[in-house]
Amino acid sequence: MRLRNVFLCAFMGCLALAAQDAASEVPHLRKQGTATQLIVDGKPFLVLAGELTNNSATSVEYMKPIWPKLVEAKLNTVLATVAWNQIEPEEGKFDFSVVDGIIRDARIHDLHLVLLWFASWKNSLSSYPPDWVKKDFERFPRAQVTGGKSIELLSPLSDANRDADAHAFAALMRHVKAVDGQRHTVVMIQVQNEVGMRGDSRDRSPAANRAFAGPVPNELLDYLQKHKDTLIPEFRQVWEAAGFKTSGTWEEVFGKSPVTDGIFMAWQYARYIGRVAEAGKAEYPLPMFVNAALYGIGRGPNPPSGGRPWDQVMDVWKAGGPQIDMLAPDSYSESDFVAFCAKYTQSGNPLFIPENMGGPDGAARVLYVFGRHDAIGWTVMGLEDARIPHPDTDLIASFDALAQMAPLIAEHQGKGTMSAVLLRGPSDPPRKIQLGNYTLEVKFYVMPKMTGVPPPKEPLPPAAAIFIATGPDEYFAVGNGVTVTVSPNTPGPPLAGLATVEEGSFVNGRWVAGRRLNGDDSDEGNFLMLERSGCCWPPGTKSIQRFTLYRYR
Repeated sequence: MRLRNVFLCAFMGCLALAAQDAASEVPHLRKQGTATQLIVDGKPFLVLAGELTNNSATSVEYMKPIWPKLVEAKLNTVLATVAWNQIEPEEGKFDFSVVDGIIRDARIHDLHLVLLWFASWKNSLSSYPPDWVKKDFERFPRAQVTGGKSIELLSPLSDANRDADAHAFAALMRHVKAVDGQRHTVVMIQVQNEVGMRGDSRDRSPAANRAFAGPVPNELLDYLQKHKDTLIPEFRQVWEAAGFKTSGTWEEVFGKSPVTDGIFMAWQYARYIGRVAEAGKAEYPLPMFVNAALYGIGRGPNPPSGGRPWDQVMDVWKAGGPQIDMLAPDSYSESDFVAFCAKYTQSGNPLFIPENMGGPDGAARVLYVFGRHDAIGWTVMGLEDARIPHPDTDLIASFDALAQMAPLIAEHQGKGTMSAVLLRGPSDPPRKIQLGNYTLEVKFYVMPKMTGVPPPKEPLPPAAAIFIATGPDEYFAVGNGVTVTVSPNTPGPPLAGLATVEEGSFVNGRWVAGRRLNGDDSDEGNFLMLERSGCCWPPGTKSIQRFTLYRYR
């Protein structure tokens, strides 16, 4: 008996040490199959976030009435700005009092943080550097446009600009480690914001012109040759059209066009931001990303990007800034969101959406990115803005359902046992998903006309659903606005039927069944029905259902 107690105590001690080790781990990225997961305190963490408007987090007092609103929105994470000019008002003298207050208040409200480093650039201009940087234009040079005119944009070709930024960022990360290294309130960092040229396709300062007329760096050329067969297709076509050259100037290697200007600037921004990220990670190696502005620019097969981290120049960013963990696209008005997501998951780039809309569109899209692309996270912009309707019942319902299913989603990421659909309207064709032993055909649901029931308002909002195969004949689904029919895709009886269908919820990761959905709720067993909000369920509802299948002839 004593010996057994000794072994039991030793075993419990090992478990306690393992839990302690997991809790002390720095938040980091980890591969699971084809997915990349954010690991916080030893567990996968799905980021369900809201980004504050640009300057909300520069005042602890201003934020006091906002925190409860963020909690009400069912977020688990907030994206909050850290402004360079606020933390280093005098060179070498730092003030982290506001940062400390934001971290403290996020903890109080049981929220995590992604800090946004607004430093050299924000929205492709330089309004966030401190005054001592802005005033010393000789030491900290600006970019120039055609004609030699300077613009308020720090040149990415300046070592002095980069080093001053990196020094401040390293100080920030050192401080975050000191105040949060054991608590892990802060889980990721965005380095700069929406970088890119303004007013021209590239920087035309004397330093930039010299670099552009000089040879393409060997680091980039070596990367191109090593990854020649797997480069982003649009980028590879540019290099191929110029003859796949392995030496020469930028125009000799990539051709003479504004596209080459964009490639050149992508390299300069990637090198600069990569060095800044490197300095920060040396102090506290949290996952770090850059975000890409896509609005108001226009997209063709090869548009001049001005250096923005678009999908077409993803390879340039990977070669120039390997310290950057992912390129994260802002998304507001893409007409084909499915194709948009596919572009930003090329070459193993993890999908994280740092800015997006709310409402019915956002509520559908968030289901799609987690179910189809194993997303790390999703962020709605400006939830605290008084101009945005609140509460956003559609978005809250999606966040609530995803939070319930987070352990199950994380378990199946990257394993080929989970997928999702996004349907924009009744004219969209059905989608077929091969998942486990069955093929699911998913259609946009339009409520049939019923006596005494008013027709739904037009146009109908988009529909979306996640499907997870948890066993040979068992599935979970979450979403609304779709119907699903099932057919076998393995040898055996040719027909498939719905066995048990039940709605329910997850409580602390455990499935709790509610109603059985037979008869009218499954069209007498003909199809699974995730009904549209406002038809038979309250507005914003996202149904979670478990269903099992059987086969017959």
